[in-house]
Amino acid sequence: MNGLFRLFGQSTSVTAHAHTSTPDIWCQSMNATNAMRQERRHPLENRVPPPLAALSIGGTMAAIAWFTPAVQVGSSGRFALGVALIALGVLVIVQGARTFWRNETTIDPVDIGRASSFVTSGVFRYSRNPMYVGFTAVLIGWAVCLAAPWASLGPVAFVLFTDRFQIIPEERLMRAKFGQAYEDYRSQVRRWL
Repeated sequence: MNGLFRLFGQSTSVTAHAHTSTPDIWCQSMNATNAMRQERRHPLENRVPPPLAALSIGGTMAAIAWFTPAVQVGSSGRFALGVALIALGVLVIVQGARTFWRNETTIDPVDIGRASSFVTSGVFRYSRNPMYVGFTAVLIGWAVCLAAPWASLGPVAFVLFTDRFQIIPEERLMRAKFGQAYEDYRSQVRRWL
């Protein structure tokens, strides 16, 4: 059976949350992978990694700031606040990634079918998507640093894009893969904050 797991790229680890035997995990993994293929409802679902989306939106925000008027607010205080938000966002992203690595599950947001477990510890106690919250904080900090009102639409665009094209498909897969254990987690922890 382990050869089949390696052949299809599935993890052989049993999660603490699934409480199933190895053949059941095989079935859940294949069902979740098939569900992801069949239920992709839009070509952008799980195609653009959120870090790339955040970087693209951040670049667009800088271009907007270059071509539109800025708000004249004290630059040192504004800059300090922006940097603090960026640092907080990076800290949350790193903590989320470390928690994934400690639990030996994939951090790849495009190939979510490879997830061997869902994580409920660390920053995942406060948000089901703390890394996306972190990217949003980084973009809010960037908007504060730029001081261009139109650039403040960047974090909103990131939240809307990520919610529709990343989180909703991830949740479909996690429900298919982990069943009631994931539903219980969903009922206790918010999607964002």
